[in-house]
Amino acid sequence: MKIPAIKKLVENASMDDLIAVEEEIIDRECCTLIEVEGEDVGEQLTHVIAAIYIKDQMDKEGKEFKTALREYTQKVRESIS
Repeated sequence: MKIPAIKKLVENASMDDLIAVEEEIIDRECCTLIEVEGEDVGEQLTHVIAAIYIKDQMDKEGKEFKTALREYTQKVRESIS
C-alpha cells in the first residue's frame, strides 16, 4: 500500500470512477479506465479500495485526508490482528 498512490486517486478520481475501476479489477484483473499505480492488480485494488473509503469519509463526514487515511489504516491493522 502506497500512500501517494492513494492520495492521487482521492484527489483526481470521482467516486463513480473508483467504483468502476474496483469492479473492473475484480472482474477482469486489469485496470484500463483510469491510471492506478501498483506493482500488480492486488496492489492496485488495495489502492482503489482505500481511496473509496477515504473519499467517502471526506465527502460524507467532512474529514481531512490524513484523518480518513489514519482510520483506514487502523481498520486494516485490526483486520489482520
